[in-house]
Amino acid sequence: MTDDTVNSGGDGPATDGEWSQQDYHHPAAGWGAAKSVAQVLGHEHAVLSGPRAMLKMNHENGGFDCPGCAWPDATDGLKLDLCENGVKHVVWEMTPKRAGREFFAAHTVSELETWTDFALEDAGRLTEPMAYDARTDRYVPITWQAAFDLIGGQLQALDSPNQAAFYTSGRLSNEATFLYQLFAREYGTNNLPDCSNMCHEASGRALQAALGTGKGTADLRDWENAEAIFILGVNAASNAPRMLTALSDAYRRGAQIVHVNPLVEAAAGRTIVPHEFVDMALFKATRTGTLNLQVRVGGDLALLRGIAKAVLEEARTDEKALDEVFLERYTDGFAAYRKLCEDTDWADLEKQSGLSEADIRRAATIYSEAKRTLFSWCLGITQHEHGVDTVREIVNVLLLRGNLGREGAGPSPVRGHSNVQGNRTCGIDHRPSAEFLDRLATACGIDPPREHGLDTVRTIAAMRTGAIRVFVGMGGNFALAAPDTAATSEGLRSCDLTVHVSTKLNRSHLVHGRQALILPCIGRTEIDRQAAGPQSVSVEDSMSMVHLSAGHKRPASPQLLSEPAIISGIAQATLPASRTPWTWYVEDYDRIRDIMAKALDGFEDFNRRVRNRLGFRLRQPARELVFRTPSGRAEFSTADLPDVVPADDDVLILQTMRSHDQWNTTIYSGNDRYRGVRNLRTLVLMNPDDMRSRGLEQGDLVDVTATARDGSVRELRRYRALRYDLPRGNAAGYMPEMNVLVAANDYSSQSDQPLMKNIRVRVTPARSVD
Repeated sequence: MTDDTVNSGGDGPATDGEWSQQDYHHPAAGWGAAKSVAQVLGHEHAVLSGPRAMLKMNHENGGFDCPGCAWPDATDGLKLDLCENGVKHVVWEMTPKRAGREFFAAHTVSELETWTDFALEDAGRLTEPMAYDARTDRYVPITWQAAFDLIGGQLQALDSPNQAAFYTSGRLSNEATFLYQLFAREYGTNNLPDCSNMCHEASGRALQAALGTGKGTADLRDWENAEAIFILGVNAASNAPRMLTALSDAYRRGAQIVHVNPLVEAAAGRTIVPHEFVDMALFKATRTGTLNLQVRVGGDLALLRGIAKAVLEEARTDEKALDEVFLERYTDGFAAYRKLCEDTDWADLEKQSGLSEADIRRAATIYSEAKRTLFSWCLGITQHEHGVDTVREIVNVLLLRGNLGREGAGPSPVRGHSNVQGNRTCGIDHRPSAEFLDRLATACGIDPPREHGLDTVRTIAAMRTGAIRVFVGMGGNFALAAPDTAATSEGLRSCDLTVHVSTKLNRSHLVHGRQALILPCIGRTEIDRQAAGPQSVSVEDSMSMVHLSAGHKRPASPQLLSEPAIISGIAQATLPASRTPWTWYVEDYDRIRDIMAKALDGFEDFNRRVRNRLGFRLRQPARELVFRTPSGRAEFSTADLPDVVPADDDVLILQTMRSHDQWNTTIYSGNDRYRGVRNLRTLVLMNPDDMRSRGLEQGDLVDVTATARDGSVRELRRYRALRYDLPRGNAAGYMPEMNVLVAANDYSSQSDQPLMKNIRVRVTPARSVD
């Protein structure tokens, strides 16, 4: 087969050649992962340095934290606590390739715009600050001080601080995060959009409303002691591969593991954990699931409501089905929720979930028979209009049997990026609480603004209208990560100045404002040397553990600065009269942690506690059955059942997703091993019956059209339709390519998250090329 699709960017170096798809029947991880790692090490010329880095990654004694996912480090001192994607991420950063002044002199921005996103990042590490020169259409070198002065001058010239936005990616350390938000607020704005606005905003708002905390309460030991684990909307083998260890361990001890996903992903079957050397040698796989429920896209709330309804029906004859004491003592609103469940018809639950009553009851039986149950979820739950309601429904189900505040139980959202949770904890929040701002003002001697700022979708809108004139991006690839690629690009190009702090070249650097800067920083694997000597930074994982990370490699260029140093330089150029000791902070990061200990709840005695083995866990009041809610109790919700079934049979509900050989917007190749796809990213996965009803054969070229709420139409042309096992009426395809289908104003009214898992599309045979 050959692929003559139109390349929309984001694919690997070989996706315009032979493509193929075949069923994947092998265990997740195992020898497939080992082979993939070996190929990556060879491609990046890291056959020796790569393995040395593996021995330093995720170690509590002088190691660095994986810059990939936010799964917690092993509690048993595991020497190889890593995964295939983590190794790819690290080796990608450690590449010997360089994109220095010679590279930029040889390529105009217009030329680079024609490159694939793989090729842009594959150019190598950035080596010095670069400024866009409109006359030559090239980036040219600029000194650090000149770059800082340019930013400071532009920010000082704005009519209001609220004409600037300060975006954050999840890779930023706690220390840099704190300085970044401190600078923004001392400057005078809460415009602090971040990647959480696009992924787990719904989780935070739901958990805050239900439990009085915006985070999950479970930790890794709870995973090790749960009798039942429900995993919803998570492709664990690719997005949190170290979870496979927890799942295989759970299966061995007899736990029930229920996977809920429109696609049966590799993590729901079997695994061979690479650091279990005997199993690797014997090709011995362990199951990682006991029940798969292929829920309709967006139908998870109906499934959860059905589980609750079945448990409540059981309680009529079995007094142990509910934890009556817990419900009476610690919850509010149970009676209304019980009536809601009783009044919901099974026929409606079947229709909206896409599951049979028998399957829902099977899940309910697993739940009611387990003494300790944990629920985990990711973007398959949150990126919907009703994402907040669905997360609250998870909490409802947990509350019925008192699965909160005890070992082996509780809510456990899977955060996708290394320190995305720490970013929010340390102040990246466009809607900060009065309590947070009061502590910040007292500790740091500033008068922070009280007006709420802009999130991601509103920042895009404000850039397009000229209300935002300066955009600063601390990490990430905003142009590709955000919804509505065309609208986001238009917004960035409308800015007076765009600034991106990055390690590698990416699409956002090419979609620039009238003036533009690329500021290169050191990576997670590299030594951060300041006046007081080599520094460590801290990160918070998805289960609220805070620990240190210290790089061990020489920086890719002597001109690289750390993120705290870059923030300090921008702050001093922007706020020359500031009394904040920016340089003093950067000289020794212990000083930053000392001020964080005063400003942030839970960070008391920060410097001592973070040096404990494995660091320390931030206190979760809800885990201790202390609920900071209006009622002082855990609160049930009574959301209506959403209608997720299109009235028009021609419409499919499409979800975007990552491939296995991808991390967020970074594409390592055009392959997706666990879904059996090779050398192809411009695809749409479809139910075989949906393909037949449209007259489509395997591999046919199709056009994918989405109509936004405002009536505007977006289209991807000449994609490949591939058969896949997913519910009728649903489809799937890769981000960031399919982000163009999500209108900038198609976001949840509950969470303000873009609806990237709920795109209504029509798939038709491709029109001929004009």
